[in-house]
Amino acid sequence: MTSTPPAPGRLRPADRHTGVRPSPDHPSGLAAGVTLLAMCLGAMTTFLLITASVSALSAIQDDLHVSPTGLVWVPSAYTLVVASLVMSAGTIGNLYGRKRAFVTGAAIMIIGSLMVYAAGSAGGVIAGQLVSGIGGALILPNSLATLGATFPDPHRRTEVVTIWAASSGIGLAAGPLIAGTLLEHFHWNTVFLSTAVLAVVTLAAAAFVAESRGPAGRLDIPGQVLAVLGITALVYALIKGGHDGYTSPRILVAWITAAAALTGFVLVERAGRTPMLDITLFRSASFSAVMFVAAVSLFGFTGLAILSVLFYERVQHLSALDVGWRLLAFFGVYVIVSYATGRLIRRTGFKLPLTLGFLAGAAATAGLTTLEPSTPYARVWWLYALFGAASGMVAAPSTAAALVSVSHEHAGMASGAVNTFRQIGSVTGTSLLGALLASRLQSQLPSQLDAHHVPEAAWPTVEHAVSSGGVGHRAAPPNVTAAIQDAFTSGVHAGLVVIAALFLCAALASALLVHNRPHHTTATPN
Repeated sequence: MTSTPPAPGRLRPADRHTGVRPSPDHPSGLAAGVTLLAMCLGAMTTFLLITASVSALSAIQDDLHVSPTGLVWVPSAYTLVVASLVMSAGTIGNLYGRKRAFVTGAAIMIIGSLMVYAAGSAGGVIAGQLVSGIGGALILPNSLATLGATFPDPHRRTEVVTIWAASSGIGLAAGPLIAGTLLEHFHWNTVFLSTAVLAVVTLAAAAFVAESRGPAGRLDIPGQVLAVLGITALVYALIKGGHDGYTSPRILVAWITAAAALTGFVLVERAGRTPMLDITLFRSASFSAVMFVAAVSLFGFTGLAILSVLFYERVQHLSALDVGWRLLAFFGVYVIVSYATGRLIRRTGFKLPLTLGFLAGAAATAGLTTLEPSTPYARVWWLYALFGAASGMVAAPSTAAALVSVSHEHAGMASGAVNTFRQIGSVTGTSLLGALLASRLQSQLPSQLDAHHVPEAAWPTVEHAVSSGGVGHRAAPPNVTAAIQDAFTSGVHAGLVVIAALFLCAALASALLVHNRPHHTTATPN
């Protein structure tokens, strides 16, 4: 192979059968470094938006008077689109160039962030988040596939994936701090400018990245339509079901639609000549388990983030910046441990960190169920640090295990698959746990008002203020405030129990099913 790359965006005829540019096999130190920097900035951008938008929820609710159920759509709209489109976005990168798709995604994220900045209604915020989701979907699989093409050696690839995963953690950690700082001085709309600024920096760095493409293929339109329909119906059922009841007629229709669409997706992918997701990969119990644990890891990560932010802002009435500093124990430890774990998994394999990480995460969330409205942060900070360490222990292994379980030519499909399942975990975490919190708050409020001796004649007013997103309770009598805080805390506890249970299931799957070593790259898993 020659070390001189062809013109950007073009492949030599001899290399078109693989679709992979020869030069990334042995990239120069500077070229590899710039590529890694640009792809990590892209990952930071996509994850920064998640925690920044979560941190701004209370300010958005106060300004726009959004109901608790409607508020769940603000972060969920973004992750919903990412989860729905990330597989096709990987195919687009294979067909038209990963760099081109990555850069387009960054530009779209800028547009979406500016739409939210200009929004004056909940609908406008959600619309901007939907647009940003398209950008995030283009960035995630193509950033990971670009790294896979640039660093084909399995061990080196594991190292750079570790750095990539840690950079996403930096974005998650920076989100609450940036949002909190901006909310101290400016309107909530400015929080979303942080994503636009980072996306501009990402575009500048990506200008120096070499183009690469994956194997020849085509967009799977029927599969994509069914995936969007299935995931959207599922998220709708999770969010609206928390308000209307999960067995109400409209929600039952949503459940049936989701099941039918996702079943149709599997059938279409099995029959298709160029599927977006090769269903035969799931013949490997290890690959299937990796997809499950990847989804659970981000379910718990984003779920705990939204529960914690809302608890500290709505129950303990802390500012967004104060909450950001408290969550630094969570996010900061995650970054450090995820990087360290990625360096160690060559020696330990995947099974040990995954199993221990999920067990530690389950223990941490179980401990956090002791949270009460008056619980000082000094009593629980170590539990947040433990959960951050637990999440860090599973981030790199779950991502790297997916990539090394397939051949180099299938890196795009593997990266798309793992990102899809991670984002499905993220959107179900925010939607299910957010809806569960809202539902529990409303169902527990009457009994809490009674327990705190609030006159029954005042109950409708309080319940309406809570359900409509009103803020009158902040100036309410102490017993009303205490009742709302206790009802809210009950919803947080319910969500924490769900996270702990899923983490225990993921620990079991990791221990029994995940292959332990990253040394095999076969086209079809055994």
